[in-house]
Amino acid sequence: MDIILLFGVFFLLIALKVPIAIAIAATSIVTLFNTDGVVGLESLADIMYTGISKFTLLAIPFFILTGVIMEHAGISKRLINLAQTIVGHYKSGIVFITAIAAIFFAAISGSGPATVAAIGGILIPALVKNGYKKETASALVASAGSTGIVIPPSIAFIVFAVVAGDQMSVSIGDLFMAGVIPGVLLGIAFIIATLFVRWRNDLKDKREENEENQVKEEIELMPKATFKEKAQAFYSAIWGLLIPIVILGGIYGGIFTPTEAAVVAVFYGLFVGFFVYRELKLKDMYVIFRDASVQTAVIMLIVGSASVFAHIITSERIANDLADMVLGLTENPIIILLLINLILLLAGAFIDAISAMYIFVPILMPIIIFLEVEPMAFAVFMTVNLAIGLFTPPVGINLFVACGISGATLAGLSKTIIPYFIAAFIVLLFLTFVPSISTFLPNLLEQFKVE
Repeated sequence: MDIILLFGVFFLLIALKVPIAIAIAATSIVTLFNTDGVVGLESLADIMYTGISKFTLLAIPFFILTGVIMEHAGISKRLINLAQTIVGHYKSGIVFITAIAAIFFAAISGSGPATVAAIGGILIPALVKNGYKKETASALVASAGSTGIVIPPSIAFIVFAVVAGDQMSVSIGDLFMAGVIPGVLLGIAFIIATLFVRWRNDLKDKREENEENQVKEEIELMPKATFKEKAQAFYSAIWGLLIPIVILGGIYGGIFTPTEAAVVAVFYGLFVGFFVYRELKLKDMYVIFRDASVQTAVIMLIVGSASVFAHIITSERIANDLADMVLGLTENPIIILLLINLILLLAGAFIDAISAMYIFVPILMPIIIFLEVEPMAFAVFMTVNLAIGLFTPPVGINLFVACGISGATLAGLSKTIIPYFIAAFIVLLFLTFVPSISTFLPNLLEQFKVE
């Protein structure tokens, strides 16, 4: 009965387009008052406070603030310029630039929508100028931006470590390193998907009419950079490229914890913005703190509400009941993992990654433990599932951000996004059934630690 009430009310509210944080909170309240032994709103407040008052979660507002600072400090445009000098002279080089820039900025922001917003304003118009339809340009940027929650530092990985910690200890530093290779693979997959779309659809007629002129136009738009220009672009962007090195190096070197690393990243960003690039002014700080505070408030409201939801799932043994139900259908690990991926893909299309972590990690972790799947590998393929949800209709937030920049409609993107979904799904299957892709870097670094 609790299962039907909990998920029935939740999906009803989602269908009514109630904001996700409110839907989770309302569902939790309804379920609490219909569960034996629950004492009322004081319990709700205590559970919410306990959920958000964890030291590890302090990393989230600081990483968000870092991303906002870096955007205002001019980091994103310098990273895009570096990518352009490296591959911009190739045919369809703008596609490579977009994927590379997304990975660069993902290593700063830890957020998918923030990555889209940072690079979309520059690269969507550039893609259109190079002959791509605005729908294709929007689809590429929206999908490439999803690497923001896979490439470290990732807010999603922080939340996973916190939620999974009740059942199994997972290192945030290891999760960060586990996301590097999968994030790069996603970027490559999106490049291939875009090149396929261009070859198959967008420029087919134009190439048939005047292919030579089109190629010439692209080369004129993206001239080959000289060695001096590449060196200058690298020197200009080096401060942005050092951010993930400082964060991951500090964590793995035992210099600071992930939360302390987030604080260091904030001061590093302020130093670069004020004294290196000198694009930050004191008057900018109000806007920076305002934007970061709004983003943090939304996330922490979701975390607090989802904590209650997760508490109900575990305390009422709903997680165990659902796990037994799944394992009662089949014990074939391949079928179970495919079923888990299907559930997460559907969930990611309707709810954000943080909410999904709180809802599904307590449910799925007993199954993962039974299957003896490496927790790091599970964290990665779960996060990739939810990253795909960021650009999957009807609620893919990256799509809405990209549409706001390009002027394309969500309906127009629904078909255009299919090749990107297929490309990401292929990567997802590899990550699910070849876990060594995710665990290779953490295990390698662990060997160096031991030695």
